[in-house]
Amino acid sequence: MTIDISALSAKELENLISQAKKRKTTLNKRKPIAAVRKKVVALLKAEGYALEELFGGAAPAARAGRPAKAAKSATAATAGARKARKPLGKVAPKYRNPANTGETWTGRGKQPRWLAAYTAGGRKLDEFLIK
Repeated sequence: MTIDISALSAKELENLISQAKKRKTTLNKRKPIAAVRKKVVALLKAEGYALEELFGGAAPAARAGRPAKAAKSATAATAGARKARKPLGKVAPKYRNPANTGETWTGRGKQPRWLAAYTAGGRKLDEFLIK
């Protein structure tokens, strides 16, 4: 967000500065994200839940060793938007991880890591079919 301050009056500038100071004070009072995340994870563990169960996605501990993904460039984003693709419908999962029944795979796209590890170990894909 950019604001053209050259077009603002003295009163408008004072108002903007006041709002900015209030926002800065509010942000400075907040605890660091890492500390809050640690408290949330500890509370979830104490209650017997995993972060993925409540919010989906990867847990912070799983992401800790990985670098953040870079955002797509503007040209790459617009190029992808230009391609008209028919959205695929939702598909019921076909495979389930026996060690963690919350992990499933529809059979579309790249195999999940848990399934790739099992099949690399010599197990057959049919063993994980959901009946």
